[in-house]
Amino acid sequence: MDPQLLADPYPIFRWLREEDPIHRSDLGFWVMTRYDDCRHVLIDKTFGQGDFVKNIQLFYDDSFDVLANPAYAWLSRVFVMQDPPTHTRLRGLVAGALSLKRIRAMEPRVRELARTMLAKLAEQPGINFIESFAYRFPTLVMCDMLGLQENEFSDELLTQLNQAIADTFPVFETRALDTGELALANRQMEFLTAFFDDLFERRRAHPRDDLTTALVSAREGDASLSAEELSTSVIGLFGAGFETTAHMIGNGMYLLGTHPDERAKLAVNPGLAPDATEEIVRYESSLQATYRTALADTVVAGQGIAAGDRILTIVAAANRDRAVFAQPEAFVIDPRAEKPLTFGGGIHYCVGAELARLEGRVFLEELFSAFPDFEVDAHGARLRQAFLFRGFEHLAVSL
Repeated sequence: MDPQLLADPYPIFRWLREEDPIHRSDLGFWVMTRYDDCRHVLIDKTFGQGDFVKNIQLFYDDSFDVLANPAYAWLSRVFVMQDPPTHTRLRGLVAGALSLKRIRAMEPRVRELARTMLAKLAEQPGINFIESFAYRFPTLVMCDMLGLQENEFSDELLTQLNQAIADTFPVFETRALDTGELALANRQMEFLTAFFDDLFERRRAHPRDDLTTALVSAREGDASLSAEELSTSVIGLFGAGFETTAHMIGNGMYLLGTHPDERAKLAVNPGLAPDATEEIVRYESSLQATYRTALADTVVAGQGIAAGDRILTIVAAANRDRAVFAQPEAFVIDPRAEKPLTFGGGIHYCVGAELARLEGRVFLEELFSAFPDFEVDAHGARLRQAFLFRGFEHLAVSL
């Protein structure tokens, strides 16, 4: 949480990657920053999530009652925090409902939302793009996907849901939360659970052709999602769509505002939108790092790792590894063969990656189609004070 690190972590990441790539932190875990090492940990089944309670107690102490806190109890049940076979069952049910076919079918609606929201933004020059578009756009996409109709939510409710996610997701952070933060996260998790539990009951009574009904109806053999698993999974999907996609869009707008040559490429050739989206998530990864636990004694790049050891893979550092990427410290939207590690890998590869890519591409296409002369106030931009999810809290834009 050091302000200097949060403002620009990349010089420190570069030093670690080049001088101490498998670093043993005084905080009690390994820190890896090279692409190949991070990828190995993310895809190798020797690494998983391990003992959730012990992993969280690492930041507090052994007396901390992790599961007595609703926010941490929720996090313990999210499928990305599970190992097989529980992870396999839960991810399979969620991934089946969040199919590629369903995502592709959403494109016309996603495009309509982007077009409508950008038109509204154009009427308010200098407005905070983060709150008015970057946060709101993926939230509305997820509401649409879940089948929430306009009579089921208001602008006030959307703001409340966004704030609840923002207040709850610090439980993902690589640190102990202070008393006030944890109490707020617990209250907001109870609000989110109550909201989505009510939505599920409505869909059970009145099914629709939407993701919520698909999840309520999802089955694998004789297994289905329990009420607790339903709310856990949907809050996770909703939150991931908000936290990571919102910051991807905000970071992208900032990068286009500060790199006029790359912006000009996209203006001339909107077909580069998919490549631009990949470069945004590589160069300024909205997810900076992710954890794994060694499930058995193993070795990474000659370094022995003991069973139970926790590893922080800094994917934002791996995404700028000169051994893998040409011009790693430059934002260049030309097509790259190498893929960033932002969406993870292996069995925990982000289940919403294709939805995020769709939203990023459609946003860029609609932005350059209708408002190619947009202006970004880069000097007045303010980053969020958070390590794990990197993005802005304020970025003034005029379309």
